[in-house]
Amino acid sequence: MKSEHGQCSYQNPDGWCCDQPCGESGLCYWHDPKIDKSKDDVKKKVEQWAAAGKPLDGFQLARTNLVDIDLVNRGCKEGFSCRDADFYRADLTDAHFFGLDLRGTSMMKSKLVGANLHCAKLDDCNLLGAELSRAKLENIEWGECLKQEKEARYALRKKGRKQAIILCQEAEEVCRNIRKQCEKQGLFEMAGDFFKREMRFRRYQMPRLSVKRIISKLVDLFCGYGEDPARVVGFSIFLILICALAYFFLDTTGAHPIYEGVTGWQFYLLEFFNSLYFSVVTFTTLGYGDISPVGVARFIAAFEAFLGSFTMALFVVVFVKKMTR
Repeated sequence: MKSEHGQCSYQNPDGWCCDQPCGESGLCYWHDPKIDKSKDDVKKKVEQWAAAGKPLDGFQLARTNLVDIDLVNRGCKEGFSCRDADFYRADLTDAHFFGLDLRGTSMMKSKLVGANLHCAKLDDCNLLGAELSRAKLENIEWGECLKQEKEARYALRKKGRKQAIILCQEAEEVCRNIRKQCEKQGLFEMAGDFFKREMRFRRYQMPRLSVKRIISKLVDLFCGYGEDPARVVGFSIFLILICALAYFFLDTTGAHPIYEGVTGWQFYLLEFFNSLYFSVVTFTTLGYGDISPVGVARFIAAFEAFLGSFTMALFVVVFVKKMTR
């Protein structure tokens, strides 16, 4: 609907109102998604708009030729604002987007070959099918999640299974694309983060309670799909403490003459430390032989020793993988 004063009706999240004349849709040339700009030379005009200090929020630039566009806010710590814009299939080859705020923007199937995205804000950004070859991805603010991740998580909670799977497939594709580009550029920490996201969305596509999904979940819990040595350490400590408590309460680690004459809470404290010591040497399969399990403790010790040897091997693999990068 046309604005009363012939002015564009677009208003950005900060309350800024566009001052350009509108068409029949009530939106101006820049904010009207129905206006085809693919054959227009708009690069210089967009740069001039940004240089004038006006936000690029909501700009509809689908299929436009923006090769080598310069949207760097030089001399200012904050980059230009370009939130909720549409760059669908736009050619952004060698674009200069340093520090650009692209939150909520659609860059679906855009060509970002060689683009400089240093310090750009991409929270809730749609990067499905975007070509990121040679794009500079250091220090990007990815935010909590990308658009496909956000929609997939919402669908898993609220929508039907079929829709959720489709969105999970898209989220997996986006994460895989970013992960591959990060690996090529040596950004292994970032690549590891997106690898974990990729594997989680792959897991969500599996049938619930299936063996593959359960195994995938366990691998995530134990080691973050091989990207999180701290999780292996945390699981090891948890297992040692749980088994130590079992040995303590079952009182199945045998008598210990060294504690003779000790009574009250001191006795129980020393008994717990004794159980903890036995749990550690069992987990690490040291087997000094100074304490031997009896009764039910034998089965707990066997189980702990098996998991301990497996966990230590897993930690070595995960740690070496992280360090050799």
